[in-house]
Amino acid sequence: MPIAFHYAARSDVGLVRSNNQDSAYAGPHLLVVADGMGGHAGGDLASAIAISRLTRLDGESHRRESITTQLVRAVADANADIGQRITERPELRGMGTTVTAILRSNNTVALAHIGDSRAYQLQGDSFSQITHDHSFVQTLVDEGRISEDEASTHPQRSLVTRVLTGEDQDEPDVSIRETRIGDRFLLCSDGLSGFVARDTIEEVLRSDRGPGATADTLIDLALKAGAPDNVTVIVCDVVDVTAATSPPTQPQIVGSAALHQNRRRTTSNSSTPAAKAAALRPSAEPAELELAEEGSTRFAHTLKVIGGVLAVVLVLGAGLWAGWRWTQSQYYLGAQDGHVAIYRGLSQDIGPINLSEPVSVSDIALTDLPTFDRDGVTNTIPVESLDAAQQRLTELEATAKRCRAAAKRGNPCSEVPA
Repeated sequence: MPIAFHYAARSDVGLVRSNNQDSAYAGPHLLVVADGMGGHAGGDLASAIAISRLTRLDGESHRRESITTQLVRAVADANADIGQRITERPELRGMGTTVTAILRSNNTVALAHIGDSRAYQLQGDSFSQITHDHSFVQTLVDEGRISEDEASTHPQRSLVTRVLTGEDQDEPDVSIRETRIGDRFLLCSDGLSGFVARDTIEEVLRSDRGPGATADTLIDLALKAGAPDNVTVIVCDVVDVTAATSPPTQPQIVGSAALHQNRRRTTSNSSTPAAKAAALRPSAEPAELELAEEGSTRFAHTLKVIGGVLAVVLVLGAGLWAGWRWTQSQYYLGAQDGHVAIYRGLSQDIGPINLSEPVSVSDIALTDLPTFDRDGVTNTIPVESLDAAQQRLTELEATAKRCRAAAKRGNPCSEVPA
């Protein structure tokens, strides 16, 4: 029995952010969610680049034996494009994006995943997360150091360990699975999964509402839960293509990718799904592309943005905002769960306001360092830039290796020569 995707994509900027760094695409053969990072100038661009590269796959039906290869190649191309953009504009260094993508060939789907966006599958009585988070807290869970419940409230739960950054080693997890009529997929950024409980997500997905209404409900729940981050979801039903209600064939794009493609112009008049998908590529422009409604109505969203801006101006003031932006250009080395980490910001708090956050956590254990270096990291080591932090981290790694080698010979770490 021939099957098809019946899909809906939605995205909302969230309650705190001023711009949307998420992007998503839903089409007849392809579903993608990308959550960008790297600040206003980088995160939205990175996710849009990933979407623009992957949309070329949403053409005619693919052969089952080739979908995994095609999906991996498209993700690699997206990663190369991000790397090229960083080379052309060094100020974008540090930008990256998660990617969670599903490519269909009849009743078989290939799944590619990197980062902490998620994919869930509802199939009969079974509801499962079919991706594995590439995040710091997930590593702690995998090692048995914290529980799943503790992970959901961990202060570093948004710290990712693998994303597309343009580096050669940025490769996704890939899997393949069978699907059947009645299945429902959910792809989402951590703006949903980080603030709405898994049981609640399952309950909403099991409702008899269509993909659009279900996606709207999930966005609303995330916002009611106080989600400060961007929230993006794709809900997709696997349906009988011969059913009375025809599934959509027009691609939907939301978030940053929608804004980027809106800035282009096109002369194409083709209305096939393949042409509409191709129109999202960087070298072409969109033709008759449906822009899915982003969460709440435009009027309500505009009021929310205006209210947020006024609140910032009234409460913090221009001076405080400038000061905060300055702190985010500062870096230092500090301790995080017994390891050396790179932090952005200042190593102090103002009341309940934390002026720093970890950028990355290394594999260097504090116990592998000499007393002097260990105390330095514990008390924080200021550095001039992110590059300087990476260089200091490399030096500490070399010191840690010497310490471990000396320990095997029975020498105290503190006596290891430089």
